[in-house]
Order: sequence, then C-alpha cells, then structure tokens
Amino acid sequence: MPVLPEWLVVLAPSILLLGVAVSVLPFFRREFAPVRIVVAIAAIGFSLRYLFWRMTETLADPGWTLDAFASWSFFAIEAGTVVSSISAFILLSRHRNRTPDVDALLASSTAPTEEAAVFIATYNEEWAVLERTIIGAMACDHPNKTIYVLDDGRREWLAEACRKAGVIHITRPDNRDSKAGNINHALGMLRAGGRPPAFVAVLDADFVPHRDFLRRGLALFADEKVGLVQTPQHFFNPDPIQHNLGISRSYPDEQRFFFDYMQPSRDAWGLAVCCGTSSIVRWAALEEIGDFPTASVTEDYLLTSTLALHGYSTVYLNEPLSEGLAPEGLKEYITQRARWCLGLMQIVHSRAGPFSREKLRWRDRWSILDSAAYWLTTFPFRLACILFPLLYWYFGAIVVDARMTDIIYYFLPYYLATMIFLNFVSVGMFVPIVNDISQLVGAWDITRAAVTGLVRPRGHAFKVTMKGGARGGIVVQWTIMRRFILLFALTVFGLLIGLVSNELFDARAGEGKAVILFWTLYNLFVLAGTMLVCVELPRTSSILRMRPERVLVKAGDREWNTWLEDIHHEAVRLRGLSLPLDTEFQMSVAGVGQFGARVRQSLGATVEADISMTADQRELLVEKLHTQSGAPGTGAVTMAGLGAGVLRRVIAGTIR
Repeated sequence: MPVLPEWLVVLAPSILLLGVAVSVLPFFRREFAPVRIVVAIAAIGFSLRYLFWRMTETLADPGWTLDAFASWSFFAIEAGTVVSSISAFILLSRHRNRTPDVDALLASSTAPTEEAAVFIATYNEEWAVLERTIIGAMACDHPNKTIYVLDDGRREWLAEACRKAGVIHITRPDNRDSKAGNINHALGMLRAGGRPPAFVAVLDADFVPHRDFLRRGLALFADEKVGLVQTPQHFFNPDPIQHNLGISRSYPDEQRFFFDYMQPSRDAWGLAVCCGTSSIVRWAALEEIGDFPTASVTEDYLLTSTLALHGYSTVYLNEPLSEGLAPEGLKEYITQRARWCLGLMQIVHSRAGPFSREKLRWRDRWSILDSAAYWLTTFPFRLACILFPLLYWYFGAIVVDARMTDIIYYFLPYYLATMIFLNFVSVGMFVPIVNDISQLVGAWDITRAAVTGLVRPRGHAFKVTMKGGARGGIVVQWTIMRRFILLFALTVFGLLIGLVSNELFDARAGEGKAVILFWTLYNLFVLAGTMLVCVELPRTSSILRMRPERVLVKAGDREWNTWLEDIHHEAVRLRGLSLPLDTEFQMSVAGVGQFGARVRQSLGATVEADISMTADQRELLVEKLHTQSGAPGTGAVTMAGLGAGVLRRVIAGTIR
C-alpha cells in the first residue's frame, strides 16, 4: 500500500476545506439553513480540534518558569477567544428575515396606525447635524407622529430653531443618567400630559430616518408580545478605519457584520438587541418596566434584557431605514467602543444580567455572556498576539512549542474553517488583516474598559461621542500612535536580535523558528497598518450615498452639463469642469432646483464651490440625500479596490 508524502498528509485537511469551499458553497444561498448549520458544525469541530491540540501538545511543563508563564497565559487568552468564537458560530448558524412579514402585515392593513412619538436625543451637536435628523423625521410617511427634540444642552438657540422647524423642544434642569435620563424625562412629560403615544421611536441626533422608517418598523408591533423593534445603523460617511486607510468605497464600515449578519442571526434565536438609535418601543412595555433602565451606560442593551424579564421580545428588521454619522475622529471612535464595552460589563453586574436571580431565560443569559465574552476576549487577544512574541525575542520564552508541520496540520484548518464560515454567512466581508487592524487600534482602551468595568462597574463618567465639526487638516493622533510605534520598534529590534543570534533563533526555537518568524512578520504588517490609521487625513463632506450625477451649470451666457461629485448644504464639488477662482454661477440639481454658487477652489478639471440655498432647498437636499430607500456606502468587499485604496493611501502619505 503506497504511503502518502508527509506534506500531503499535513495539508490534507486544509485542501479538503478549500475544495468544499470553492466547489460546493457557491451553489448555496447563505440563508439556506442546512448548509449554514453544516458549515457552522465544521467550523466548531476544527476549532475544538485545534484547542485540544494546543492544550495537549504545545504547552510548557507547569512550573515557576518564564516558559510556563508565557505558554499557559497566552493559551488561556486564546482559549477564551476560541470559546467566544464557537458561541458566535452557534448564533450564526441561524438566520431570520422579517421583510416578508412586514410586507404581509402592510398588505393586510393589520399594521398599527396609532400615534408614534419620535424622540431625537441631543447634547451639543451643531445645527447642521440636527437639521438633517429633524427634516428626515418630519418626512416620515406615518401620518400620526409628533417630533420631540430632547435637548440635554439647554440651548436657547435650539429652542428657537425647533419652534421655526415645527417640532417640540424639551429640556431639563440637569443631565442625570445621561441619555436614558433625558429620554425618561421626556416620557414623564408625555405621561403627565395625559395622552401618551402608543409607540416611541428613538433617534440619535445624527441619525436621519428614511421616509418609511416608522411605517415599516411599526408593522411588527401587530404581535402584542413585541416590545421593541430595532433596525440597522447605516452610515453615510466613512468611519476612521475606512477613511484613514483609503478604503471607504471598497470595504464596509466596521459595524456592518453585526448589523447585517449577526443581528438577523440573533433574531432567529429570539436574541436581537436594542442598539439605541433607529429603534421603536411600545409605550405599554415602557410603562410596565418603569421607563428606560439607567444602570448601564449602554441603556439600549439593558433595555432589551429588562423587556425580556417582563415577557416582551426585541425583534430585528434588517432593512436600511435610517442612516447616520459615523465617528469621524479616531479618539471618538475608540471612546465609543470603550463605552459599549463598559456598558456590557455593567449589565453583567445588573439585575438583568446573566448571573441574576431574576426569571431571565437561559438564552437571554447566553446572549449577554456572548456579548461580554466578545469584549473580554477579542481585544486582549489582539494585544497578546503582538506582545507575546516579544517574550521570545528578548527572553527566549517559548510561547507555542510546535513545529511548522503541526501548525499547518492543526492551526491552518481551524483558521480556514473559521474564515470560510464567516465569509459564507457574510458574503465575503472578512479580510483578516483589516479586521486585525480595526481591533488592535482600540484594543488597549477597550481591554482597560473591560477590566475596570468588571472590577468597578459604577462611577464611570458617560462620554458623549462627538460627531461633525471641521476636520480639514492632517491630524496625527500621537497619544494613540506612540504605543504602536513602541511595539513596532520593539518587534523590529527583537527580530534583528533573533536573526543575528544563532543561539537564540536556532537553539531555542528549534523547528518552531519558522512559526515565530512568520508570526512576527505578520505583526509588523498589522502594526504598520494600525499606525497608518492613526494619521487622520483631511475630511471633506463626502457622502457615501452620493453617486455622481449630471447637473446643469450656467455662468454668464455659457452652460455646461457636468458631473456633481459631492454636495452638502454649504458646498459642492464638480468634476469635468474648470472655472476661474471666485467665478459666480448658477446650477440646477434634480429634486432640489436652481441655486447660486461661487468657485472657492479649482484644480484641473475639478471645481469646489460655496453654494447659497434657501431653507426649502436645504430641506429638499436632505430628503434627496438621506431619506430615500437603500443603504449608503458599500456592503461588500472588493479586493482589488481595497488593495488599490491602501496603496494610494501609503503613497499619498509618503508624498505629504
């Protein structure tokens, strides 16, 4: 009987996985439950196989040695991450689409038509941000609605602006309990008025609802046990990862996986969660639970758990029914995620947490534990992947005692199975190195939030995520960047030590030297990308929903039919046109009308101009850009565009 070559035996599991992924999976829809479950089982099986191998064959002998500390501590962090991933695989094995349900309810005229109050929660956002949201809320095609602006900033000018806009301005004497307290104060005022609405929709100040947001969201309340309907968050501007890497048109925003794929899966298990903005809640349910809970800075997730305690469900309608402003600054981006992490840790300690004595369903306890595990494992593991190889280069500690053939036989199939499953359910959204960069950039702050939240869940100040404002220049986030510069330098220096020291590299690493070398080189790429993200490029008003369209431009007795590349309420960018500085002209945009403009910058065949619109035209522009059906940005990865975008970013950064 012929004996297979060792290399073929070692590669066999990976070859099998790739063969199935290439030849079988493309013929099935990601929603097809049997295939989805089979692929999930495969991913779980290879994860457990890898974990068993790591536990039984790669760890140092127990004892008070550096090898033992490095080996066992890294394994503990990694094992937590693998277990968290397995939980996610189980969740992702199911999927639910409620769009047919909504269509049927609307067609049968059984959808609720009662009054809905629309709450726009604001603290210190500028009027340009708030105006979009107010216009969108007023444009909603549900006829029985009232718009309330909940002002925690106590701004007199905003009260006057709301009066002119035809919406109700509500403020309060203090900022107790932050956003939840702001909402609860408004609920109390409506309750005192004696005619409360049947439903309350909650919008952040920077989230513009589409015309059909209320009509389609309210339809699911035909089921009396539905306490809350959550819709996804889409963004009309790139987040800092997309923007600073130059991949906003080729790589989705960081939250797309959760909203497009994880939430529909959670909904199939009855575990969809409230995510704050773009949600609608039943008034009767709020009455029963005592309004919005205030025991966590993530009052939205806690609201879901509290509703579950009282027998109400949270359901998810995966339709782009609103769009908002993603954090534009890296510090704000990290602060937002650290706050989410802290909030989950506070929920773990709450009466609606997984260890409470309340009558919470086991699946609800699992839901909270799964979310907490994500924050507690993913980001510490990303830091550990950078730090632990340094223990080898500087101190000779063997973190993973394995040959390269073992890595190929056990780790590679686990890695491939994970990537195949995640990319099957998300239509190719997972690009490992970009995912690792997005995790590493906030890993330090999020890990700190996770630890402090577990140890000391109370007493942390609520930090509002700042949005909007001028961002016209290059900003290097040195405070964030310096830790990655240090890690990069330590990694390079350690690698050089290892390469010139035969004793360290050959004697200590043995057959595993290729493992540690590959690991280190990959870390250098991740660290380089992370440092690149820390250099914030200037932002224009670029709107990801905007697609170039033809517009008519008139200057004197001349006119051009040119391309409108970008527009907001103060400026436009035109392509295929060259005009002198300060040239005044008229332009016509479909759905908005004709308005005046003045050239402020002209470069080649691109013109940027200040514009002057009436209030009515600004309203029409917001409706054109932000209230129509469909999602802004990109929902899929284009590898060629991703590579080209990063390359352009690197070259542009070098030139600057």
